[in-house]
Amino acid sequence: MGLFRRRDPLQIIVFQTYGSNAQLYVKGRALEDENIDLTKKNFIHLLINSWKRFETDVIGNCALKLKLPNGDVHEFKTDGEGYFLLSLGKTDLESMCNEEGWLAFEVSYAEESIKRTIQLENRFPGEMLVPSSDSDFGVISDIDDTILQTGMVSLLKWRVLYNTFLKTPERRIPLAGAPEFYHLLHRGASGEKSNPIFYVSNSPWNLYLYLEFFLRNNNFPKGPILLRSLSAFFKRNKLKGPDDRPHKINEILNILKTYPTLSFVLIGDSGEKDADIYLEIAKMFPDRIKAVYLRSVRHKKKMLRVRGLFTEYKAIPVLLVEDSDQAIEHAKANGLIMK
Repeated sequence: MGLFRRRDPLQIIVFQTYGSNAQLYVKGRALEDENIDLTKKNFIHLLINSWKRFETDVIGNCALKLKLPNGDVHEFKTDGEGYFLLSLGKTDLESMCNEEGWLAFEVSYAEESIKRTIQLENRFPGEMLVPSSDSDFGVISDIDDTILQTGMVSLLKWRVLYNTFLKTPERRIPLAGAPEFYHLLHRGASGEKSNPIFYVSNSPWNLYLYLEFFLRNNNFPKGPILLRSLSAFFKRNKLKGPDDRPHKINEILNILKTYPTLSFVLIGDSGEKDADIYLEIAKMFPDRIKAVYLRSVRHKKKMLRVRGLFTEYKAIPVLLVEDSDQAIEHAKANGLIMK
């Protein structure tokens, strides 16, 4: 469809990303505003909103502008699916961050891209995390069945469909104690740090606003949410070689590469592939992984397999936990959080 035949107002969804003092990294998508209300509880509205999240009208090959707090402006374009990725070498980005390390900026449509009336103001906010140099460590966490019950281990994955399409993020309940545990990790052993939290999921980018709302509504520490394209979502997650790794491994490796002096805590669940992925990462970077926490799932066969993976592995602490209290107790004993 052509850009200029569209009638709905335009919007730009800017994903929360991460970078460094010398690297600006901005990612997002330009598309029509489908007016999705994430708080709607009516069954019909749930179905309509679910359809809208995946039936998106994108603004492809369109010129955009980025404006930084210091007045610098950078121009770039979206790809054919409306996505954009801007990675620039910069200097002294930390001076523009707030005390939690977030750099705020604005993205807008370039004037030559706007050939029809926009009902919304042509200013769309975005944020990039620049972790503090005195962070104790970073946290890389799965979302699905780790902090949000999705039903990935259910028969035929029917609970995944029900929870994703027929529940608003406002009605989704986080796993007990998870927000408290993540805030303790965020503040570190002294209780005064701003340790970065990275949320990695196999969900498609179409669910970004849904997951962002859920995390914010349930008081999780703010952090970049790293998802994947809808086309990749339907591909099987097989490890075929160094150039064809699963989404989660690539995201974790990118984070480790971006912050070469920072160590990490990995959090996931025992239901799918988190145990395999985290074990591979721990073997690759044994000096940079402080601990691995895996939430136990109610699936005997999967739990037996996961326990078998770590039977002979003793290089770093690996804990299979039934609840967040066990993880908190272990983290206190290992000096990760304040006692």
